Amino acid sequence: MSSDSAPMNLTHHFLIAMPGMQDETFSRSVVYLCEHSERGALGLMINKPSDINLRVLFEKVELHLSNPAFGEGPVFQGGPVQTERGFVLHEPVTANAPDSNESVYASTMTIPGGLEMTTSKDVLEAIATGAGPRKVLVSLGYSAWEHGQLESELAENSWLTVAADPAVIFDTPVAQRYDRALALLGLEAWKLSPDAGHA
Repeated sequence: MSSDSAPMNLTHHFLIAMPGMQDETFSRSVVYLCEHSERGALGLMINKPSDINLRVLFEKVELHLSNPAFGEGPVFQGGPVQTERGFVLHEPVTANAPDSNESVYASTMTIPGGLEMTTSKDVLEAIATGAGPRKVLVSLGYSAWEHGQLESELAENSWLTVAADPAVIFDTPVAQRYDRALALLGLEAWKLSPDAGHA
């Protein structure tokens, strides 16, 4: 069996938009892939702030933030699908049992590689009281690709891929995340041709 017949799995990787990306939604975006399988792919853009901050979001869901400074952080545009729905990407928070790797939140996807993505309100309630995960990225909407769609976009040189570094998501200023993700590949944006490689 040749190695290229194995299915591609880019879970816990960054998709970095090539400079020639025409789609305005994804232009200069960095997408963190939460899931990639033969069914398709699901991810969150980590460098496109929306026009609302976390304080506004928490007010909308009627939660009071115990740490007002946290409320100044941005809510991100995770992607064009289900833009009214919240998605919280965060460090793992597991149940108290010593051998448990079960998330404490109701609707959580555990991502191989060490992060979790939660869609239930209980994670927001925990964050509001200060008891939730410390490293979080809150987005509205997500990005999705149907079976074979992402592979086809990769073949067209629309995206670069690299193993994800959580420090780019949680510890890097938003304006620097695109360049920092490229730096994981040893690349700089100005060195990349805006023309995709079409023959």
